[in-house]
Amino acid sequence: MTALGRFLTRRQHDGAGNGRARRWSVADVLTYGYLIAGVLIMFGPVAWLVLSSFKTQSNLLEFPPTLLPLAQDTAVVDGYPEPLPLYDVAQDDGSTVRLAQIRRIGLVAQMVDPAAPGEVLQVPIERRTAVRSFRLATENYTESFGRFNFGTYLRNSVIVTVGATLITLIINSMAAFALSKYRFRGRNAIFLVIIATLMIPISVILVPVYLVITQVGWINSLWGVIIPGAATPTGVFLLRQYMLTIPDELLDSGRIDGASEWRIFWQIVLPLSAPALAVLAIFSVMWRWNDFLWPLIVLTRSEFFTLQVGLNAFQGELNVQWHYVLAMTVLTLLPITIVFSMLQRFITTGIASTGVKG
Repeated sequence: MTALGRFLTRRQHDGAGNGRARRWSVADVLTYGYLIAGVLIMFGPVAWLVLSSFKTQSNLLEFPPTLLPLAQDTAVVDGYPEPLPLYDVAQDDGSTVRLAQIRRIGLVAQMVDPAAPGEVLQVPIERRTAVRSFRLATENYTESFGRFNFGTYLRNSVIVTVGATLITLIINSMAAFALSKYRFRGRNAIFLVIIATLMIPISVILVPVYLVITQVGWINSLWGVIIPGAATPTGVFLLRQYMLTIPDELLDSGRIDGASEWRIFWQIVLPLSAPALAVLAIFSVMWRWNDFLWPLIVLTRSEFFTLQVGLNAFQGELNVQWHYVLAMTVLTLLPITIVFSMLQRFITTGIASTGVKG
């Protein structure tokens, strides 16, 4: 058994401490059952989304739905310009024969034998079963680029996400540095006010923030999406709690050597706060990339749409082409998935370290 197989089938060890695994116990079964259920709950919808993005429009509208993308098999029949769909038709003796359907008229389908297309057969529709096979509808992705301005929306989302994340890291780290390393009257009160803003729903401040953005002239501007959410109370809290763990002696030694407060902040505090900054960067990227409500309000011209707003506009008013929407949704999820996979190792370290010292 490979190392991966041994790791995935580990069980409780006996009390002698010799490392030999005992037989499967109730605790082992419950543990693996809980883990398997958790994996299915978390990754099941994602797997369903990816598989559905490779289905045809008709396959998506089927009920009951199918897990795998299946496509109707067709055959080229002499005398017909287009390939005809294939069906297995049940015979009176219990056997089946494979026929190609020309058209359906009410409850009767006109069908022909692909090997002998001269005779048209009248078959009740309840006796036919569609012949389907596994096929990935990659045209959902290729054709979407002609219908969906993915490049422009991707560029706007990258600008908003990167710009907002950088500004968020700078502003929140400066606020956290002041609240954690400087002693001044009202420091704790200011921190409590910042944390208290977490209890204010976003819907309460939408109108006043929109009026401010309108007066500044940032409607239909990416700055109107980037700036309002730059300073976050969650980021100030995470960075302040982490910076409290940095010894004040390091800062005092820098001051003795003649370093300015700005230099201490950039060359001592920020490098030591890298795990917490990575956690905040991950959160900020997810917040900005997935943000929908505020960009929907601020951006009304398609050349400024982010991916989330573009997907909403791509749905159409009367006919929603779900196979294209799902394909573009998968492409929208890829960048944030890559960023999270690259930086996820910092999450546990950074969050765990924010509560070491209060």
